[in-house]
Amino acid sequence: MDETHISLAHGNGGRYMRELIVAVFARHLSNPLLDVQVDAASLPQMDGVVMVTTDGFTVQPLEFPGGSIGSLAVHGTVNDLAVSGATPRYLTLNAFIEEGFELAQLERIIADLARAAREANVAVVAGDTKVLRRGEGGGLYLATTGVGVRPPQLQLGMEHIRDGDAILVSGPVGDHGIAVLLAREQFGLSGDLCSDAASVFPLAQALLPLDGLRFMRDPTRGGLATVMHEIARATGLQVNLQQESIPVREPVTAVCEMLGYDPMYLACEGRLVAVVSAGQADAALARLRALPQGEGADIIGHMQGGRAQVVLHTGFGGQRILEELEDDPLPRIC
Repeated sequence: MDETHISLAHGNGGRYMRELIVAVFARHLSNPLLDVQVDAASLPQMDGVVMVTTDGFTVQPLEFPGGSIGSLAVHGTVNDLAVSGATPRYLTLNAFIEEGFELAQLERIIADLARAAREANVAVVAGDTKVLRRGEGGGLYLATTGVGVRPPQLQLGMEHIRDGDAILVSGPVGDHGIAVLLAREQFGLSGDLCSDAASVFPLAQALLPLDGLRFMRDPTRGGLATVMHEIARATGLQVNLQQESIPVREPVTAVCEMLGYDPMYLACEGRLVAVVSAGQADAALARLRALPQGEGADIIGHMQGGRAQVVLHTGFGGQRILEELEDDPLPRIC
């Protein structure tokens, strides 16, 4: 048998599967709660509201500047918990591996996943491995479930957003989408822009003490504009954004201008969007900018009574209605 690539035998429940799980997954993800000999993990009792989220990851290429599908799976799941006000604790991991996938690349990706989990202080406590026939998968897909705990008194949600509230973003938008696009080396383009993929837990924790904090979200698929549309639709309020205040890196702007993309709709994987009361906007901004992950944060707009829509105010005094995303500009981006 080829010892360098995945075969169907690695998914048949026998010796090769056991050796793959022990040699790759269990070795990198080892922790006191991970037991590959049992069918279900036993979790310690948690004080607070238990929060659960689940996600799937199909990014292509699987490794890109600033991360891989492994670290992305951790960050994406941890971030969904963090912006809900929860402290991430545990993950489960499902790996769907295509026959013929290189074992060395699988090991790199799982090692990257394990590193991201350690940095986020979460433990992978259960998982499953499936092998798909050659041609039936995209190399590797990952699916995760995350468990965290939220303080019982914490109240966050779009229903708390009010007219006049301020909107903040923790850093430049569109980095992940363009970094992955450049890694594909399509359109004759290449570059060294890194994905923003990272845990937003420190950013979320910095904002939680503010009693004027209304809502948080990580702008992944569909980007910043999609989050704004969700807010407008849920609240019935108008979202006013100031284009000159929205941080966008020059390489992102350049690629978007060449290819006709809009950074407002590009995925981020390490940014936080927050809505806070107008009176605490400056305090929230100071808290974000005090952290390395939030140095590029800014106040980008505010809520206003009226029609439920998203309006972008340009630096020349003009206005542009941001329509809701329909086509996927960059498929398999996360």
